[in-house]
Amino acid sequence: MMPAARESLLDAACTALARRPWSAVRMVDVAAAAGVSRQTLYNEFGSKDGLARALVRREADGFLTGVDRALTGHVDPRDRLIATAEWTASSARDNALVRAMLTGCWSERLPAPALTAVPSRSAVPAQRRADGPLPSPADFVALVRDRAVAALAGPGALRSDTTELARSCELVVRLALSCVAAPPAGNGVADLVRGALHRLPVP
Repeated sequence: MMPAARESLLDAACTALARRPWSAVRMVDVAAAAGVSRQTLYNEFGSKDGLARALVRREADGFLTGVDRALTGHVDPRDRLIATAEWTASSARDNALVRAMLTGCWSERLPAPALTAVPSRSAVPAQRRADGPLPSPADFVALVRDRAVAALAGPGALRSDTTELARSCELVVRLALSCVAAPPAGNGVADLVRGALHRLPVP
């Protein structure tokens, strides 16, 4: 299947999920909304759980792409971290799947595929499956922290030179996640992170 058709199926699944609980989303309806046969949908994802895992993985990848964008959108390192925190909070606010992935709180409306790798007996080609482990909340903390360290320290930085930076970046990530759980008023995310960064070692 062409990548565009796969994306259309994932878009259709995402739209269906916005309208009804995942348990009520039917594969035949997702296929019809994407303009393909139900068999084509099964050929691509193997099962409804396979579709759920692919959808969750796509949203995770989209979130991390936004993190990378936030970390390169400013010159000042502190502004990069503030932008990353704001992106984290806004993504969780606007996307229920991202919020569930970041917090580990999966509502009954959402698919909740196992985070661990699943043994596959599917005929779906390996390069299209989502059988590998999905990121846990702790994984996301580490992924965003490590991306931030790489963006701020630059290539070739020694581990001994980045230890304090890594701590600062992780604190920013965890502060952002606290804003997901208990959203502050107004421009609170930026203000909270900016206040914390004044006391943190950031290049």
